[in-house]
Amino acid sequence: MPNEYNLHSSDFTSLKSVSQKIFRIISKRLNVNTAYVALRGDKEMTALSSYNAKDLIVPEGYSLDHSDSYCQMVLSENTHSFYTNNVNEESVMRHLNITDDFKVKGFLGVTLFDLEGNVFGTLCVMDKEKENFTEEDVQYLEAMAEVLSHIIELDRTKFNMGFLNVPIIPITKGISILSIQGIVDEHRADKITQSVLHYGASHNINYFIIDLSGLIILDGIFPQVLIDLVKSLKLMGIEAILTGISPDFAQNQAGAVSLLQLNIKIVHSLETALKYIGFTLSEHK
Repeated sequence: MPNEYNLHSSDFTSLKSVSQKIFRIISKRLNVNTAYVALRGDKEMTALSSYNAKDLIVPEGYSLDHSDSYCQMVLSENTHSFYTNNVNEESVMRHLNITDDFKVKGFLGVTLFDLEGNVFGTLCVMDKEKENFTEEDVQYLEAMAEVLSHIIELDRTKFNMGFLNVPIIPITKGISILSIQGIVDEHRADKITQSVLHYGASHNINYFIIDLSGLIILDGIFPQVLIDLVKSLKLMGIEAILTGISPDFAQNQAGAVSLLQLNIKIVHSLETALKYIGFTLSEHK
């Protein structure tokens, strides 16, 4: 199954924030050194998040071809799980390179499903000692896998919403509008910066009209990301024009001073911004 998530490892912020606690619980419950979540790509399995109690066996970000990983045993089973007390006693596993590299014996893995029931990865544990895993252990790990699957789904939703929350509207060659709506938190700030700068470079943008009419300012603090964004655009040779300044923001001295120090063009409407660039709006008759 292709990787439908299209997220980099760093985008799984929710998983990273809670997985270590869950992995530690799993490690103690099953008496294993290592626990990890692996995402299935087109050809490889990649450890999105991992925990190693003592010995470093599976580092975070570790990637292997599907046919070279233990995960193939999990994903090929109709039961959607696989375990062995000693990988050296399994005909397929003992010949894999990772068996010599990892020097593990006990292994247990279960499948991760998305909300539509599609397989997208595995939750696995392993140890350098033999482990007498039971069906009860399998059921326990499956329950933990369900929790982690929902967390990963949350990251995918946040990732997709990040693109929806950066509406860039092309006007004509070299001119686009960025409409900022709602609250800009830290996660969304990163998405806005990356999306706008990449868009500006790839589309040869000369002017970015930034509409702030829908921006919500919390606790009177103007989002620093917008100050930094204007500076970055300027370094790229792209002129930013601000419009839609609300009365609340106009009364925010800290934010107003920060913008004025940038020596940026500020206008009261989109029409004025376009006129400044050299375009006029006329009614079609």
